[in-house]
Amino acid sequence: MDWLEALILGVVQGVTEFLPVSSTGHLLLGRQMFQLEEAGLFLDSMLHIGTLIAVMTVYWREILKVIKSPFSKTGILLIAGTIPTAVIGLAFKDFFEEISKTGITVGWEFLITGFLLWWADSYKRNGYKGIDDISIRDALVIGTFQGAAILPAISRSGLTIAAALFCKIDKKAAAYFSFLLSIPSIAGGVVLQSKDLFVGAHPPISYSALLIGTLASALFGYVAVKWMIKLLQTGTLKGFAIYVWLIGIVVLILQFSGKM
Repeated sequence: MDWLEALILGVVQGVTEFLPVSSTGHLLLGRQMFQLEEAGLFLDSMLHIGTLIAVMTVYWREILKVIKSPFSKTGILLIAGTIPTAVIGLAFKDFFEEISKTGITVGWEFLITGFLLWWADSYKRNGYKGIDDISIRDALVIGTFQGAAILPAISRSGLTIAAALFCKIDKKAAAYFSFLLSIPSIAGGVVLQSKDLFVGAHPPISYSALLIGTLASALFGYVAVKWMIKLLQTGTLKGFAIYVWLIGIVVLILQFSGKM
């Protein structure tokens, strides 16, 4: 695996982790395009560390506040939102891993993501709850949607933002809580995958390529978070819905024709 492939996958991960188009689905397609398996899976974990760095950089003040007061309202909401995600992830870990390896449902998952984004977009103007109005019930609902996003091409940011909008949370607060909730989710996923990074043969990837990919993921992830926060305040999710529908249709055509 060369540095250019790592760079491309790093950019893809950084951009798509926080845009509602599914980073895992895009990385799966990227690995198939570059014919990478072992190295690609190893790199996936490091690229997620890059996006974890990105979102922590954006929300470092909030993170410090939670660390200092873990049972503040924000801390409790993050715990409440993380619980259903963790339960779903651990209960169906083997199933999700098998689905990710085969990629057989990826096309349909892109289509589902697009449908939810389009549907949620009609609710966005009706949100009246601000950051201080988010309840534990809201956090549990959003966390449950996040758990469903463990499927490869179901967008985590897309589903959590959609869930927040369904809960009548305004766009600014929806983006804030979605991205903040991604921190324990991404960190937990990296921890679960860490045992695979240090067991068995070392994957065929150079340290320089690994570093380039991780830095690209962090840089473009930071830009994506900032841009998405601004977009949600004035823009629409329907463009992302159309994009993932097109990706899903192309994937299904390639699968049915035996070319994927």
